[in-house]
Amino acid sequence: MAEETSGFLLIDKPSGPTSHDIVDQVRRALKTRRVGHSGTLDPFASGLLILAVGKATKEISKFVGLDKTYEATIRLGATSDTMDRTGRIVGSDPKGSDPGSAKVSEILKKFRGEIDQTPPMYSAKKIGGRKLYELARRGEVVERKPVKITIHEIESLSYEWPLVKIRTRVSSGTYIRALAHDIGAALGCGAYLEELRRTRIGDYKVEDAISPDRVRLDSPIEGQDGLLGH
Repeated sequence: MAEETSGFLLIDKPSGPTSHDIVDQVRRALKTRRVGHSGTLDPFASGLLILAVGKATKEISKFVGLDKTYEATIRLGATSDTMDRTGRIVGSDPKGSDPGSAKVSEILKKFRGEIDQTPPMYSAKKIGGRKLYELARRGEVVERKPVKITIHEIESLSYEWPLVKIRTRVSSGTYIRALAHDIGAALGCGAYLEELRRTRIGDYKVEDAISPDRVRLDSPIEGQDGLLGH
């Protein structure tokens, strides 16, 4: 290319591919290796990714610490080893005890504010230079120190046993899988994350994002919906 493509893209990641898969797809579409992201989403999750292209990769860190907003569906009455639907079910409530919508709303209020959260074993967090999920896949469980996170907002959008859908705005570094697990523990029936969609990063909204399939080299990056600019 005569002039290197450079800028930031808002991408609406579909459920299925990894965040790195999306980066590779954009690299191929724009014919450049210089593409990075400001934070991953699990493969089963969908929603907003902010990608940096070209010289803008040097500035991607300014998005890393922003608050994030999610819509999540939590399945009550069971737990999984990964704390989400991709894992092995390791516990269930044989009586199918329905706590009711009022109890769910009451419990959610208790999670607002600054709380301690223990990172899940199936996460990319490193302890002793090793990623936790690599240890978990070998059957190892190590001690993880709780970290301070902030749940700025959390509310129930719908409830029909065994599923509760919530919207939450959280500080960077919050694991929604762990939040789902902890909500189930507080309700006394167990829970794991069924679906997850990231709708905002800071002030940037998924409604302004584009599908990765729409990224094309023959359409100047400055003219694409979802470009933040650089």
